[in-house]
Amino acid sequence: MPCPATPPGTASWRLISSPANCAAEEEAVIPCTTSRPDLAHILLDECQPSDLLRVTGHLVLPDTADGRIRLDVDTVEVMWEAPLPEQPPKGPADDHSDRDRAIHALAEALTGLAYKPAADEQPDIRINIGPVGLHGLDVAHCHSIDVTTAGTHKLADAVDAMLATLNSLPPQAGTGLDPLTIAELTDYFDDLDLTELTRDVLDATRPEDRLAVTRVVDDWFGDIPVTGIDDNDQ
Repeated sequence: MPCPATPPGTASWRLISSPANCAAEEEAVIPCTTSRPDLAHILLDECQPSDLLRVTGHLVLPDTADGRIRLDVDTVEVMWEAPLPEQPPKGPADDHSDRDRAIHALAEALTGLAYKPAADEQPDIRINIGPVGLHGLDVAHCHSIDVTTAGTHKLADAVDAMLATLNSLPPQAGTGLDPLTIAELTDYFDDLDLTELTRDVLDATRPEDRLAVTRVVDDWFGDIPVTGIDDNDQ
């Protein structure tokens, strides 16, 4: 990013020299200066980072032994202008209340892992939580939580356990039963003969337990006449 230099009317910046077909490690960062007010105006007021520039000038040796060679620029030509950074949208703000509540809930849940003065281990890991595409108004919804290595291991184990539980559950096709399934269940229960069902249960029950089982069945389905059981015992 160009910045004003001394004396007034001059500018300094860093130029990334990237010849065609060169590898990233072959690029060079060249400190540049210009003492021409017209070039300084272009660099400070019209150019932006990532613009493709063509410059000419002469190299200047450093003033001290630990200084750097710099390029004193005589001409600047803008070959390509980088796209302007996206600006926050104007107009009514989007409703991010649900997102903000989710961030707050997660931050509160992680607060239990935060460092406590009584602990022997010092925090050495920082967890940052915030909205994507951060704007000025979103700063209030950013959280930084310092945790220890041991606390981070606990968090990782808890997340692994949660994922294992979720992966073991059958896929949810929907929240309601299929209408055909409901109809089939209704027909099935409508076709049940409670008297026959009770008789089958009692036939499979030991004689000394039949009275107690009959009373339980009556509690479920009402007073059902059963052959072999006196009405006074039902």
